[in-house]
Amino acid sequence: MPRQNPPDNHPARLSLISRHLAPVYPINTPYAVERLPDTIDTSLLPKTQSRSLSTSPKMSFQPAHPTLLIPGPIEFDDAVLQSMSHFSESHVSAGFVATFGETLSMLRKLFQTSDPASQPFVLSGSGTLGWDLVAANLIEPGEDVLVLGTGYFSDGFADCLRVYGANVTELKAPVGTKPQLPEIEKALSEKKYKAITVTHVDTSTGVLSELQQLSVLVHRISPDTLIIVDGVCSVACEEIDFDAWGLDGVVTASQKAIGCPAGLSISMFSGRAMKTAQNRKTPPASYFASMKNWTPIMQNYEAKKPSYFATPSPQLIHALHTALSQILVKPVSERFAAHKAASDRIKKAITDLGLKQVAANRDEQAHGMTAIYLPEGVKGANLLPILAKKGVVFAGGIHKEIAAKYIRFGHMGVSVLDPKRNDIDHAIKSLKEALAECGYKGA
Repeated sequence: MPRQNPPDNHPARLSLISRHLAPVYPINTPYAVERLPDTIDTSLLPKTQSRSLSTSPKMSFQPAHPTLLIPGPIEFDDAVLQSMSHFSESHVSAGFVATFGETLSMLRKLFQTSDPASQPFVLSGSGTLGWDLVAANLIEPGEDVLVLGTGYFSDGFADCLRVYGANVTELKAPVGTKPQLPEIEKALSEKKYKAITVTHVDTSTGVLSELQQLSVLVHRISPDTLIIVDGVCSVACEEIDFDAWGLDGVVTASQKAIGCPAGLSISMFSGRAMKTAQNRKTPPASYFASMKNWTPIMQNYEAKKPSYFATPSPQLIHALHTALSQILVKPVSERFAAHKAASDRIKKAITDLGLKQVAANRDEQAHGMTAIYLPEGVKGANLLPILAKKGVVFAGGIHKEIAAKYIRFGHMGVSVLDPKRNDIDHAIKSLKEALAECGYKGA
């Protein structure tokens, strides 16, 4: 039967913890932000969306569409999307159990852990569910957590931890940078923390936090402190060596650099973190996000044994299996290097246009996205619709201090790795043309 396209709906999305609504226009559009702060005046933004055809080579069944170059969801490979069309099957059938088990084993290779005590989790939910896994299982009410603040999403992680009763200390850096090692060392020396959290790439600013030296510091100054990484916008495009760097937890999501449709919370926890969860004095503060409930399920699936706590999505697991199979065809080091090379090319083009990045320091710039300050006199509400007409979808800003002053360009997965696509070249060309149409004269 011919494939029917789904209706073109764009429902408004709630903010991080359902505090802000955007009733004026649909949030999930080229003109919008991922989670809209209440400081943005939405009255200036367009109320309709202009559609344009993708400039990428035509896929076998994907309808023509604007190329999605936001910091997630990203463009998806055809084979991954076809995996979503897998026939319906039981979540405890032999075939599905084998697929899920292989998926969990492949995650160990992606995160670079060979420690049998490490535990992967794949749960139905968004990347935000990873915060709940950490807060509900590893932290008990009243325990101290140090949150390294680099933007909107590190703020959100802190909010989540507080919901579960953690005593949170935020070590915040100025917009566009990160807390530095000497100040982190000072904070760790002044108080004993149960955990330290770091947002590897804060999607609101494009700031990349260094993990290896941070881990060395934590293990030296406060060896009992768990090292927890929000890797939602970094896993599969930024290097993460779970075992070698002594990490205790990395949480991420399916729809970014891993290249699978949204709907899966993906995480890896160390043996030390798992013992922390097992030995807590109080029960986990969540039912669905309870490691106590999920750990035997994950272990059974990886051992190819049927198991049940809550129903997973077989179609999404098949898509994730396909995405991971594609990723692991080559050494993950090559994937990281390819993203870095693409990022360097994009950032040079941005500089050549006379534009500045939110993350000003080169060693603090993410390789899967770029946050770009708008030039004087150019508004995102004008620029983004022009880009959309050219078939390119960028994201608006979401950091509350600078939201209206910048846009975000996502460059992860097939858009930078598939040599048959010209997504990046077309995006750079379109950005230059759109800026000119907004009156920008260039550098």
